[in-house]
Amino acid sequence: MVARFPAPAVPLERLDETLRAQGYAVLQPDALAALAGVAVGDFDGLAPGWDDLPPDAHLKDGGRYRRRRHGSFIVEGGALRQVPHRRHWQPVEYNALHGGMDRWFAPLEPALVDDPAFARLVLGIAAACSRQRQVARWHVEVHQFRIDTTDGLGRPTPEGAHRDGVDFVAVVLLTRHRIKGGETRVFEADGPQGQRFTLEAPWSLMLMDDARVIHESTPIQPVDAGGGHRDTLVLTFREQGFLGDDA
Repeated sequence: MVARFPAPAVPLERLDETLRAQGYAVLQPDALAALAGVAVGDFDGLAPGWDDLPPDAHLKDGGRYRRRRHGSFIVEGGALRQVPHRRHWQPVEYNALHGGMDRWFAPLEPALVDDPAFARLVLGIAAACSRQRQVARWHVEVHQFRIDTTDGLGRPTPEGAHRDGVDFVAVVLLTRHRIKGGETRVFEADGPQGQRFTLEAPWSLMLMDDARVIHESTPIQPVDAGGGHRDTLVLTFREQGFLGDDA
């Protein structure tokens, strides 16, 4: 039997100090809902969008295990504004596998973007980031991911342990459906310390200071022949424009 380590969740009132002290923090669903100013059940209306994600056509390992959509936003003055659909780009220094590529993904569906719980979620996380660093405008990229076991093995982070080249990264778990694996691993970027745990509760959050930690998720496998999947919402927050705007 493989040991499973529970996520080191903290109450909402300890989010800021924990993120400041160790470079990452985990919230359980009730704390994330409080951060967003909604009830946990308000998030449920977002979940159907994960059942209609197109395949990721840019996987350089030839895999078929990842589906996704992507959108870009500005957070400024306590308001969320979507910008015209744009490419997703990362430098090779942060993504050795897919860096340097212009990757165009299907846009987020209006049903997700227009749901009030979505805006409250993004704004709540942005406010937490701003308490760490006073920023007038956040450039936010939003990614819907489904990693499945079509190939027998699904890789949430095929690029391995990495940073994203932004200021903050938020990973929200929606569901783990009939899988094993998918362990989260977080390491100091410039030190020996690290921690491993599994995000399991739907609508739990891991928020990271991208300059201070490196992260990855281990591959997933199905628990039976019926297959399975892991759904996440990943948001990145960057002060100095969207990655690639100056490339």
